[in-house]
Amino acid sequence: MSLFSNIVNKIFGRAKASPAPDAQAGGAPASGGAPGAAPASPAPGAGPAAPQAGTAPAAAPAAAPAPAQPVDVEAVLNEAAAQNPQKLNWRTSIVDLLKLLDLDSSLTARKDLAKELNYTGDPNDSAAMNIWLHKQVMRKLAENGGKVPADLKD
Repeated sequence: MSLFSNIVNKIFGRAKASPAPDAQAGGAPASGGAPGAAPASPAPGAGPAAPQAGTAPAAAPAAAPAPAQPVDVEAVLNEAAAQNPQKLNWRTSIVDLLKLLDLDSSLTARKDLAKELNYTGDPNDSAAMNIWLHKQVMRKLAENGGKVPADLKD
């Protein structure tokens, strides 16, 4: 598996492991219904579910399942940083970002990541490569369904 795929899996996997703030604030169970209740959403493409015999119709029709929400990359990484005993500056450092995700942050790994992401600069200029890598990783996370602050992509 590529290093960038590992980054995506670590970040997006953390987002799936913790409930979204909206779900917590709404007070509804994450499953979308009360324990023991029939599933609320019909099969994709099916019309609204017909009330079952002996059950009262719902006050409002059930909403269609929401499309997958973008993963809030900043929130996921801030939460991981808060739980990490090291003070890691993931916002500016590709090395710290990789360490935070428990991935190989060695120069060799970063050169491999640069090659994977089509870096055209000098891989021996690690400072320039690291800056480029961080911005490119943030851009690619956004392209793959991550919500990334604009200042981290520029």
